[in-house]
Amino acid sequence: MSFIDHLEALRWHIIRAAIAIVVFTIGAFLAKDFLFHDLILGPSRPDFWTYRMFCEFGKLINAPNLCVDPVTFDIQNRQMSGQLTMHISSSFIVGLAMGFPYTFWEIWRFVKPGLYPHEQANSKGAVFFVSILFILGLLFGYYIAAPLSINFLASYQLDPSIENQIDLQSYLSTLTTMSLSCAFVFELPMIVFFLAKAGMITPEIMRMYRKHAIVVILVVAAIITPPDVSSQLIVTIPILLLYEVSINIARVVRRNSLKKLNADLVANNGQS
Repeated sequence: MSFIDHLEALRWHIIRAAIAIVVFTIGAFLAKDFLFHDLILGPSRPDFWTYRMFCEFGKLINAPNLCVDPVTFDIQNRQMSGQLTMHISSSFIVGLAMGFPYTFWEIWRFVKPGLYPHEQANSKGAVFFVSILFILGLLFGYYIAAPLSINFLASYQLDPSIENQIDLQSYLSTLTTMSLSCAFVFELPMIVFFLAKAGMITPEIMRMYRKHAIVVILVVAAIITPPDVSSQLIVTIPILLLYEVSINIARVVRRNSLKKLNADLVANNGQS
């Protein structure tokens, strides 16, 4: 294929991905009641699933600190077209999140023909695992990180005389930032997999900087969660597990690469 043909193929991949995002965006826009009352505004209410499950789990293991006391606060709109604009933008964000697996699949379909056969074999299942990790991270961010962050920020006060009246845009920005950030953080194992395949990272390097990674993870968890140890651990543990899984992934990739290299050397010696 010529360069122009490649551009034409890329254009159609982008168009199909954009159509999928638009379809999900329209679906989210039409489901306004579910989108805002149940999905977006859910973490702002005391009866949200996460708060109830934390209390139940805290009672089960006799750890009352896990029972988060949700703060009731008012969400306000201060612009004439604010609610309409927020309806459109939030629908688009949902469309992007739901259309991400298909978008990545379209990108992969464009990239895959340019790979060598062994590279295609090494990256088999990439779309599936990227999509699964993205969904898991999105759910973790929405049900764990975002509610804890929203509850903490809404309850933080410099002085009791200062009343928190949260702007709708600020609330949505916090919710989407936390949810999407976790979704992309959960892609760490796949990122390490491809970097290890490219020889840019090794398990020894990741072990060497494990202490630094733990400090960074603890700082991030302390920022996005309420100031108690139990809540910070709930957010920290999954990210630490992802880091350890990534080390093992890098180790397996290097081991397989060494096996292939040894097999090639044996084959070349046999031919000579």
